[in-house]
Amino acid sequence: MAPDLRSSAWVVPVGSVQASLSTRQPKYLTHDLHPNPLSCLTFPLPDLEGGRTKLAPSPHSFHSTCLLGSMPPLPLTITAAQRRPAPIPRSSPELVPVLREGVRQCLRQQCEQTVRILHAKVAQKSYGNEKRFFCPPPCVYLAGPGWRVKPVQGQGHQAGETGPTVCGYMGLDGASGSAAETQKLNFEEQPDSREFGCAKTLYISDADKRKHFRLVLRLVHRGGRELGTFHSRLIKVISKPSQKKQSLKNTDLCISSGSKVSLFNRLRSQTVSTRYLSVEDGAFVASARQWAAFTLHLADEHCSQGDFPPREGYVRYGSLVQLVCTVTGITLPPMIIRKVAKQCALLDVDEPISQLHKCAFQFPGDSPGGVGTYLCLATDKVVQFQASPCPKESNRALLNDSSCWTIIGTESVEFSFSTSLAWTREPVTPVPLISTLELSGGGDVATLELHGENFHAGLKVWFGDVEAETMYRSPRSLVCVVPDIAAFGSDWRWLRTPITVPVSLVRADGLFYPSAFSFTYTPEYSARPAPPGALEPATDADALLESIHHEFTRTNFHLFIQT
Repeated sequence: MAPDLRSSAWVVPVGSVQASLSTRQPKYLTHDLHPNPLSCLTFPLPDLEGGRTKLAPSPHSFHSTCLLGSMPPLPLTITAAQRRPAPIPRSSPELVPVLREGVRQCLRQQCEQTVRILHAKVAQKSYGNEKRFFCPPPCVYLAGPGWRVKPVQGQGHQAGETGPTVCGYMGLDGASGSAAETQKLNFEEQPDSREFGCAKTLYISDADKRKHFRLVLRLVHRGGRELGTFHSRLIKVISKPSQKKQSLKNTDLCISSGSKVSLFNRLRSQTVSTRYLSVEDGAFVASARQWAAFTLHLADEHCSQGDFPPREGYVRYGSLVQLVCTVTGITLPPMIIRKVAKQCALLDVDEPISQLHKCAFQFPGDSPGGVGTYLCLATDKVVQFQASPCPKESNRALLNDSSCWTIIGTESVEFSFSTSLAWTREPVTPVPLISTLELSGGGDVATLELHGENFHAGLKVWFGDVEAETMYRSPRSLVCVVPDIAAFGSDWRWLRTPITVPVSLVRADGLFYPSAFSFTYTPEYSARPAPPGALEPATDADALLESIHHEFTRTNFHLFIQT
C-alpha cells in the first residue's frame, strides 16, 4: 500500500526580512519594509522648488548607517507636473479628534476587510464553439473580522448575522457585463472563517484578439448597494502549451525560483476529474474544489529541512525543488522535477520549465528498480507511487495518470479596507496599494514617498493615529512629511526604546485603508533633567556616552549585516 504523505509534511517558519536606516536624530530612525524590502532603495527626493536632487536641510549634524549601504544622490528625471506635488488640505481641527479616535479603534480592533483574488498567470484561448475554462479557476477569498460586522444606518456598527454579507460577479475586463459573460460567485464560509468563491466557467474566445487581460470582480451588498470593483493582475493569453524545447530567450513562459505555482491532475484528460494540490487541516490533499498556491524554491541538497537560501534563476527539469504553501507555510520534502511525455518521466532532460507543462515530482534516494517514487494522488489523498523502468529506454520511467501533474504560474492581489471609521455609501474602490517606501531628508525635516497604485488626491497618510501632511504627486506616488516624534508622547526626549507605528491611508470620507508597512522612530540618547541638589555628571560624560552610542550603532549594524 502506498504511504500517505500526511506525516511527511513539516511546517516552515515564514520569516520576515527588514531593511533599516539608522540616524542619530530624535526625528526618526528606521522604516520597516514589507513584503519585499530589498527591492526598495532609499534615494533623496527631488527639491520641490528647483527640481534638483538634494537632501532636506538639517539644523544638526548626524551619523547614519544603512543596512542597504550608503546610497549617493542619484540624478532623477522629473517632469514639470512632478516638480510640485499638489498639497492635500489637512483635516479640520474639529474633525481631527474624531478621526484620531476612529483610527485608534481600527488599529486596536483590527476590523479590516480583505479581498484576495487568486488566478493563473496564463489562460488558454478557446477556438470555435469550444470552451476552455480557466484552470485553475479564479478564486476569491474574503477575510477579516470586518465582514462579520453588519452596519445599521444611524446606529453605528453592530455585530450582525453570520454568513456572507455580499455577493460577487466576475468577468473579463472590456466585456459587456451581460449574464452570459459574467459568473455569479456564491461565497461559502470556510473552517478558517474566510469566505470562498470560485468562478469555474470563465473562458476567453478566439474572437477576443487581446494578448493580455484582467479579471474584474464586482462585489455588492445584500441590500443591493455596490461595495466596489476590483481588478486582478494581468493575465497572458496563449493558444496552447508549447511542445518545443524551451529556451531562456522566451522567459515570459518560464518559471523562476521563488515564484508561485499551482499543480493539478486531470485523469484521462477529463475536466470533471480535475484534482488540485491543496492543503487542508495541515495535510496535503487532492481537492476537486479548491486549489492552493505554492512557492517553488530551488532547493539545495546540502541544506537542512526548511532552510531556503535565496537562489535566483529559472527552474529546469532535473532540479531539486521544494513546494511551500503560501498560506500555511507547510512544505513537501525536496523533490526532483521531471518532464513528462507519453506518461513517462524523462530522466535526462534539463530544459527550462514552461507554463502548462506536464511534469512529475520524484523523491530523491535509492528505490527498488532504480527509477524512484513519485508524488501521486489517490482519490483525495496525496501518496507516493513506485515507478517502473521503461523496457525500451533506460532514461525513462513509466508512470500512472495520477503521477502526472500540470504546472502553471499563479498571481494574487489583495485589497484591504475598513468601513468602521465612517459610514459611506460610496464604493471602497479604487483601493490604494502601497508597494514600497522611500525615505528622504534628516534631522527636523524628513519626507516619505509612497509608491504603489490607485493613489488620488483624496488620500491622507497616517502614522499610527497621527495625520501627516500629504501631497499628491501621481496615481503611483504620494509624498508626506514625517510627523515629529513629539506627536506620540510628551516624554519622547527620554525614551530608550524605538517607537513603531503602522502606516495607513484614510480617504476624505473617512474610509480606512490599512497597509503592511510600519515606520520606526528611534530617539537619540538624552538624560532626564537631574533633580535639584543632584551631583552634576563629569564634563566628559556626554562625550563618553556619545562615543559608546556611536560604537554600539556601528557594531550592531555590522552584526545585523552578518545575520
